[in-house]
Amino acid sequence: MRLLLVNPNISDSVSDLIRAEAQRSASPGTQVEVLTAPFGVAYIETRFEALVGAYAAAQVAAEHCSQYDAIVVAAFGDPGLAGLREVMPVPVTGMTEAALASAHLLGHRISIIAISQRIQAWYREVVEGYGFGPRLASIRALDRPISAIGGVQEEHAQALKALAERAVAEDGAEVIILAGAPLAGLARSLHGQLPVPVVDGVSSAVRHAETLAALRPGRALRGSFAPPPAKPHRGLPDAIARLLDTPR
Repeated sequence: MRLLLVNPNISDSVSDLIRAEAQRSASPGTQVEVLTAPFGVAYIETRFEALVGAYAAAQVAAEHCSQYDAIVVAAFGDPGLAGLREVMPVPVTGMTEAALASAHLLGHRISIIAISQRIQAWYREVVEGYGFGPRLASIRALDRPISAIGGVQEEHAQALKALAERAVAEDGAEVIILAGAPLAGLARSLHGQLPVPVVDGVSSAVRHAETLAALRPGRALRGSFAPPPAKPHRGLPDAIARLLDTPR
């Protein structure tokens, strides 16, 4: 099995974290490839940045999808996931969707620990869009500058742990999700140090992607996730144009 994880931001240091956790989490024999967006921002924390990241992820996925059995949008918030699901020839999941699916199996009240205050509104909208709004106990986030996005774990590990502890004690969280690709692997480091289960988005997405690929569920040919109808277009990258022109 071959999995493609697309990092929708331009930070190679974050891609390294994604790759390390994905390789630790993948089943024996699963090959993992992580590709970084060719344009965009260092890390995504606003709706507009997510819009840019979605287009970058679409370009990367379109160029490489034929080589893989499943694709992961490797950023919390899953920029572009729903659109990619319409056109990709293989299953697609994302870190938020997969983390919520894992958390759903572990407890009822879910809290998300994030890396910035600004990111909270967008995350809440994404969680509500997946239907988990009533299950969301809280979103707690760092309130301090980030000097290097790839070093957030080392620089702020204790503060992130303290936020998780407060989510349990004050918000009634029964499961913690450590949000964002820059936190990939932190759940593994905190194993046994918190009083509730802790979920990592990258490891969840890898395992769910493996399951989807193994199930071979087929593609949607009708309904809202059917491929877009054929129509004229111009100015698109060749790979995206080919996807849109694929016979239905």
